[in-house]
Amino acid sequence: MKYLTNEKLVIVGAGGMIGSNMAQSVLMLGLTPNVCLYDIYEPGLKGVLGEIDHCAFEGANVTATIDPAEAFTNAKYIISSGGAPRKEGMTREDLLKGNCQIAAEFGDNIKKYCPDVKHVVVIFNPADVTALTALIHSGLKPEQLTSLAALDSTRLQEALAQEFGVQQCKVTGAHTYGGHGEAMAVFASQVKIDGKPLAEMNLSEERWADIKLRTVQGGSNIIKLRGRSSFQSPAYQAVKMIEAAMGGAKFTWPAGCYVNNKVFQNVMMAMPTTIDKAGVHFTAPKGTAEEMAALKASYDHLCKMRDEIVSLGIVPPVAEWSALNPNL
Repeated sequence: MKYLTNEKLVIVGAGGMIGSNMAQSVLMLGLTPNVCLYDIYEPGLKGVLGEIDHCAFEGANVTATIDPAEAFTNAKYIISSGGAPRKEGMTREDLLKGNCQIAAEFGDNIKKYCPDVKHVVVIFNPADVTALTALIHSGLKPEQLTSLAALDSTRLQEALAQEFGVQQCKVTGAHTYGGHGEAMAVFASQVKIDGKPLAEMNLSEERWADIKLRTVQGGSNIIKLRGRSSFQSPAYQAVKMIEAAMGGAKFTWPAGCYVNNKVFQNVMMAMPTTIDKAGVHFTAPKGTAEEMAALKASYDHLCKMRDEIVSLGIVPPVAEWSALNPNL
C-alpha cells in the first residue's frame, strides 16, 4: 500500500471513540503507516491497538503508549481528542476549565518533545479555547495549529439538503464562522442549492430559524440520539484536516485558526480557511450586516472565554503570551 507520507502521526486520546475512529481512518485513507496511539487510559488504549492490528493494514507500523515522551518525540503531525467528552445537558463551554488545563499540558509536551512538529489539529471542546491554550503553550506558529470547526458547517449543509430534498453535495457555501459553540454565526448569504442562491428559494424566516437551531444544536442532538457525543464525524473531519497538512487534498471547510487583525484580536475562531502543506490560511468572511453582527457577537463570546482562562491562570494575560510563544 502506498502512503501519503512516512512521517510520524500521533493520535492523542486514542483510547476513546474519536481516537479509535481517527486511527482507522488514517490507515484506510493511506495517510501514513507510522501511527502512535497515546492515551492515559491503558486498557482502552490496548484495546484500540488490538482492533487496529486485527484490521491487518498493509505496511502499518502502529504503536501505543501511555508515556508522553515516547509518544511525542519525533512527531511530525498530531491530532488531539484528549479531553473530557460532552454529556447530555452540557454545553461545550461547560468543559472549559478542565479541558483547557489538559490543553496547556498538551502544548507543553509539544514544546518539550517535538518542537519541529509540522501541524497539529485540536478537536476537544471547547475547541476554540483549548486550541488557543495549546498554541500559546506549544510555541508553534499560528499557521501550524488548527481546531475543528467544520462540523458546524456540514451540519448546516445537511439541514439545508434535507429541507430542499437534494443531495448534500448540491448545497454549497453553507458555512458557520466564529466560535464552535452555541454562539456560532450561521451565514446564509453565500449558500446555493444546486446552483441557485438560497435567497431565491422562498425559504420562510420560520424555516430558516429552525435550520439555524438544528445547526447550532447538532452536537446536542447526536448525544440525545446515540447517548454519547459525536465521534465518527469529528474523527473523519480531523483526519481530512491533517491529510491536507501532509500535502493531500486541500481542506476548504472552515477551520478554527488564530486570528489577530484589526477586527478580531488574539482568538482562535472559524474563518474562511484553506489548509494545505504550508499550514492554514484564512480570508475575511463576507456576509450581510446581520451576519457580520452575529460574527461580532460570537467573537465577543470567545473573548469572554479567553479572559476566563486567563483569570484561572491557565494562560497568561495577552500582553505576556510572547514570553511563552514568541510567534504570537
